[in-house]
This record gives sequence, structure tokens and C-alpha cells, in this order.
Amino acid sequence: MIVSPVDQAVITRALIAAADEMGVKLIRSAHSPVVREAQDCSAAILDKFGRVVAQAELIPIQLGSITHTFKACLEYHPLDTLCEGDFLINNDPYSGGQHLPDIFLFTPVFLEKELIGVTATVVHHIDLGGGAPGLNPNAGDVHEEGITFPPSKYTVEKDWMGGPFERLVRANVRMPEATIGDLNAQFAANAVGAERLRDLCRKFSSEIISVAMNEMLDYSERRIRTAISKAPDGEYYGEAHLDDDGINNVPVPIKVQLSIKGDTLNIDFEGTAKQVKSNMNSPFASSVSSAIACVKSVLTDPDIPFNEGAERAINVKIPYGSILNPRPRAPVRARLLPSYRVVNAVMKALGEAVPERVIAPGFDTTSVCCLSHKLADGYNIYLEIFGGGFGAGPNYDGCDAVDSMLSNCSNIPIESMESDYPFFRVEDYSLRSSSGGNGKFRGGMGFQKTYKILSDNVTFATYGDRFRIAPEGVLGGGAGAQAETFVERGGQVIQLESKQQFVLHKGDRLVVRTGGGGGYGLPSERNARLRENDKLSGILTNQDSV
Repeated sequence: MIVSPVDQAVITRALIAAADEMGVKLIRSAHSPVVREAQDCSAAILDKFGRVVAQAELIPIQLGSITHTFKACLEYHPLDTLCEGDFLINNDPYSGGQHLPDIFLFTPVFLEKELIGVTATVVHHIDLGGGAPGLNPNAGDVHEEGITFPPSKYTVEKDWMGGPFERLVRANVRMPEATIGDLNAQFAANAVGAERLRDLCRKFSSEIISVAMNEMLDYSERRIRTAISKAPDGEYYGEAHLDDDGINNVPVPIKVQLSIKGDTLNIDFEGTAKQVKSNMNSPFASSVSSAIACVKSVLTDPDIPFNEGAERAINVKIPYGSILNPRPRAPVRARLLPSYRVVNAVMKALGEAVPERVIAPGFDTTSVCCLSHKLADGYNIYLEIFGGGFGAGPNYDGCDAVDSMLSNCSNIPIESMESDYPFFRVEDYSLRSSSGGNGKFRGGMGFQKTYKILSDNVTFATYGDRFRIAPEGVLGGGAGAQAETFVERGGQVIQLESKQQFVLHKGDRLVVRTGGGGGYGLPSERNARLRENDKLSGILTNQDSV
């Protein structure tokens, strides 16, 4: 069956719009601020063969792994065993998942008893039990990080909606209303996508929609292969380092070799550090997603749909037992830290092939800030994900104070925080004007956030990076500033590590400072008008301030 170009365009845009609508529904229906405000969630539509064809433009690291996560579910529950009212759930890092807070929920979609596709959502849940509220930086294995839902099949009517599975979840989390509320938002978003998919099948027929979905995958593959073929053939190398493994103050290397031959790209992480004892291991799905996301951002244009077809031309090999593909049951809560060094290493390797298309390293770190307070009637847990400054590019300054490319979260508005978290108050939220690296184009600025603690026995938990190894500039550009976190207690300043837990007292001031991005090109080549604008705006580079 052949689909006309006009129908193909209409169906393609309709499926992408449906995925976007799912994302909006998910955000507007969610309970937790980390979802409804920070938008730490994603949504997608899969075809009847379980292949991702359309995704909402939300969190890249979550989107790229949906295929791996769903395939793990199909190993136990094949497509031909699914029925109306079923749902599949998976958050197991060792069965296609990422880290435990990211729960993937899949809903098979039927029209007149025929499977026509699957809708999928993933949400970062604020607490899933484990050894500490919200975040356990001292976890020795994945079991101390929370409850694992292996690839499983349930029914909405019997197992959820007050059923045994919902009761199981409620019994294992500290904030059940938040967790159940966010899961219900996932069900609602999946239902919206399912209805949009049925509408399309009613209008065009399920056969035409299936053919159009297949063409969407083939189109992305063709565009990706064309982009790869424009890069010169060869072997290219990149390396990046984490500050430490969370236990010893020794840098952790991430090494990559890229091989481009024609329209195929092979990525090999041989030589990367072995898995670590802390929570800084990245499951296979996360590491693959990070590498492919970087390749797509560098080599391709933004209009290419990021679906399963995009992965066909890119092969990723990661040593088993490494920090990027750990053995069970290593802790993985901070998996984005090594994932970002995957981006840095791949970006550096691509810089050898297509230097005009890469940017300088940015802060490129997910800094998680978790404040929890135990009350008589339960816990109140605040969690927010911070970014910093982007690296500068060949024709532009780095973006200031935004989340890094794999996370893409928004900030939580101060007004929302004041409403939900009475045990602290934000006193300062400002740019660090001296944090971007100097250069022809300057690196983006990081920011500072200061919390006044209003109750005793508030626990701060965090993980981050770039406290020791700053993001370097390229082609003569300067490095961005490093991050730091400290507590002001009376007249004392207590410096905190990048990965730790710390008890705060009433009256403490917690100060979190994120780093800036690296500069691009020689500072002497910076345009005089840009320098004047920097001066008028009170912007200093990292090198100007020392």
C-alpha cells in the first residue's frame, strides 16, 4: 500500500502533535512540582510493532531509551498477549530502564479489537522509597535507591484504581499522594494519545496509518544517514572526565572512539572506567541515548524526527561492567553524571571530524538539590534539577543558566516553592556574572540559589560534578567556572562536597552555585560591540574575575 505525500505529511504531523498533546496533558495533570513545573517527563507513540514513531520534545535522555525499555517488557509480555485495559510498567535499570525514579508506563491501543499502537509516558517520581527521602547519595546498591518495578503487565481496572498494585505502590513510598497522582497523570496522558491514534485510524484506516508510521521511521533513517555521509570518513577519539567517583578524589575517564564509514557511524567506549561503588553508574539504555543524542545534535538538523529510525545508522558498543554499562545491582541514581561525560567525549571526537559544528563543553552536569522534612503526618520532599552555562559555539555565546541538553528541565517558580514547601524560603536566585569562559564567544553563565532554612532537621541530599574539573574552552577559549555548594551557619561557612547528605538547622543558609560554559576562540577576537554589551550588562568572564 502506498500513502500519498499529502496524507503522509498530514499523518506525520498529527502523530507528532498527538505526542506533544500527551506531554501537555501529563504536565498539567501531575501532582509533583518536579513534573508540573520542571517538566521532568516525556511522552511517545509507538506503532503496533513496538517501535517509537513520535515523541514529545521534552527530556532527551528519557526519550532515547523508550525503545529499550519497551523491548524489555515485550520479552515477558509479547504484543499478541496484550488486551484492552492492560498496561505495562518498567523502571528496572537492568531491564532497559534508566534509574528507578523514571517510571515508564505503556498502554496498548486497540480499535475494534485490533492492536494499532502503544502510547508511552515516563515521569521522574519524587520518591520511590529506598534508604533516604527523595535521594540516597550513600546507596551501596540499587535496592537502597527505591522499589524496582521489573517489566510487568497489569490491568487498570483490577490492579490499579484501588487494586493490589496501587496499594503496593502506596505502601512503599513516603509521599503516596504525589506518587499515585503522578502515575494517574501518566494514565491520563496515555489515554489522550490513544484516542488521537484511534481518530487517525478511523479517518485513514489502520493499514494506512501503519504504512505511514513505517515511512516516518525510514525517513528519519535516510536523513540521519545522509547527515553522517557528509562527515569525512575516519577514526576519531574523545575523552572526558568526571571529578571523582563519589568516594575517592580521583578523576573517572570516559573514552570513546568514533568510526565513520559512508553513511554508518560506530561508537565504541572501550577504555572507559569500570563501574564504581557509588550511584554514578549509567545503565546501558542511558549511555546509548546520550551518545545518539549528541550525534543527532551535532550532525543533523532540528527538523529530523527523533524516532527509532534515527538509531538504525548508529551502532553503540559499551564494555559490560563499565561505568556506562554496569553489572547488576550497582546503584545508578546519578546516572546522568557519566551520561554527560558521554556527550562531552562524543562531542570532542566529532570535533575532529566536523569542527565547525561542535560547541565548547558546558557545565553539562545534572546538579540535583533535594531538601526533605519529616512531619508528624509524613514527609515533605522538594527536589529540583539544576543546569548551568552552555558552552559557546563558533558563532554565538553560550546560553546562560539553563538545564543541560540531556535533561532539559525547567526551573520551579519561587511562588510554587513557597506554596508547597513551608520549611524553607528562597532568598536569592541570580546569575553568576563571572562564571562563563572568556573567548571570541563567551561561555554561558551559571547561577546561584540561596535557601533560608525555616525548620530544624531538614535533610539536604545532592549529587553533581564540575567542582574540580572545569569545562574547558576550545580554540583558545577560556574555561568556565567550577560549581560549589556551602552552608552559612552563624559566622561559619561549611563547604559541602558535590555528592553528599547533610543535616540543616533552622536559620542555616544553603548556597548552591552552578558552573559556567567554556569559551570559543581567542578572547582578543571578541567583537567590540559584544564587549561593550557585556560591560553594560555587568558581565565578566571567568578569567576577568581572577
